[in-house]
Amino acid sequence: MEKKRIDLLLVEQGFFDSREKAKRAIMAGIVHNDHEIIDKPGTKVPVDMELFVKESVMPYVSRGGLKLEKALKYFDITMTDRVMVDIGSSTGGFTDCALQNKAKRVYAVDVGTNQLVWKLRNDPRVVVKEKTNFRHATTDLFEYELPNIATIDVSFISLKLIFEPLKDILNDGDDIVALIKPQFEAGREDVGKKGIVKDAKIHQRVIENVISYANECQFSIQNLTYSPITGGEGNIEFLAHFKVGGTNSLLQVEQVVQEAHDCFKG
Repeated sequence: MEKKRIDLLLVEQGFFDSREKAKRAIMAGIVHNDHEIIDKPGTKVPVDMELFVKESVMPYVSRGGLKLEKALKYFDITMTDRVMVDIGSSTGGFTDCALQNKAKRVYAVDVGTNQLVWKLRNDPRVVVKEKTNFRHATTDLFEYELPNIATIDVSFISLKLIFEPLKDILNDGDDIVALIKPQFEAGREDVGKKGIVKDAKIHQRVIENVISYANECQFSIQNLTYSPITGGEGNIEFLAHFKVGGTNSLLQVEQVVQEAHDCFKG
């Protein structure tokens, strides 16, 4: 059975958004499995061990909110009074984070149904758009104001297919926060068992391809970082900040990828 450090596993499972916070919680004695407290951050435990944190500090309806939280802070994006379209809203982690950061309205768009949690579904600031494939979206989708910021967290589809309709919805200067999932951008030959992409070179190529797609739609890359937690199967994911129009910032993609691998190595 594969084992990992307990502090890293807590981050990957979404309990904390950094290893430092996980370490503090472990040393405070509030992390345990079903029969004992684990108080040493370097302890290696089976990756499938069920872990518990007393007085859990998860601030959002799902761990996805931690990803947008990092993006807003790292990219210095203000949500106050913004109108957001949450593409691939699922249970609502991004939507919840946006509302807690004072967004005026969120269009929660998802191809599925009955996924958005009750709390958000009944929030008057949330416009639920279920059974909606964003590939076919137009401005007609939005019955109130048009969005001036978009977040994207989609699976089983390339971001290229989301950028295409989005370019006809947003206006110059609007923001886009895109979660780059390498397993859905890489070629089939580059995806390993259980849909996991581990090769840093593939990660770099995927990110560069996504930036190229964005540029074709007149979106300029502003900044890049890695997600504070991995995806469901353990994939490293990346967060990209684009603006409609403008010019590309100079980025060290290889450096960001290396930082991600350093953070999540076992």
